[in-house]
Amino acid sequence: MNRSWQVGTGLLLTGLAGYVDALGFVRLGGLYTSFMSGNTTQLAVFGAEAQPHRMALPAILLAAFLFGSILGSGLAILVPARWTTPVVLAYESLLILGGLALGLATPELGLAAFFVAVAMGTQNAVLAQVQGFRAGTTFVTGALFSLGQKIAKALTRTGEPFGWIGDGLVWLSLLLGAYLGALAYEAFALYALIAPAAVSGAFALITAFLVLRAGQRTKGSTGRVESP
Repeated sequence: MNRSWQVGTGLLLTGLAGYVDALGFVRLGGLYTSFMSGNTTQLAVFGAEAQPHRMALPAILLAAFLFGSILGSGLAILVPARWTTPVVLAYESLLILGGLALGLATPELGLAAFFVAVAMGTQNAVLAQVQGFRAGTTFVTGALFSLGQKIAKALTRTGEPFGWIGDGLVWLSLLLGAYLGALAYEAFALYALIAPAAVSGAFALITAFLVLRAGQRTKGSTGRVESP
């Protein structure tokens, strides 16, 4: 994928992270499946309040996200670079679908949240190689700071006049995704997970097609015989 595709995919994935975060926040009573800073804070607060029984869930979600990041990064390292995005997105889609299936079968165990947290850790490996643009990740706090920094540079004429737009779009993507996620959970409960699974799966297929087409073009150009 070229940089435009990477950035566009990153914005979509940021919105998807906001979507599942809203689902987790409502379903888990204030915890997250993507925003690990919030879960870390909750873990510390429950520890300070001497409530070890309440520390278990944020700790599990943190471990799931870390496990997902290891899996996603491992896949990104092992597969050819051009296949990183479709492979990781396909794996993410399967994780979300697995979480949905197990969550519907045994809702009391919270397996859906565990699998979605693993999926969100995995998705951060997709665009880790994109430099200079905070997209496709769940690090929106950093994007918001970068937005303010670039606005300040634009106002003082020490930077690009519209260099802040990218970071602003990242924040708006998360906001819109979270809004849609809250509406979807209210209407469909756990079945709302079908949407992010479908989105990541569809983008896996699209990016796989682009990789294959690029490979065919490369073979065609190298196999061309020039006439004398």
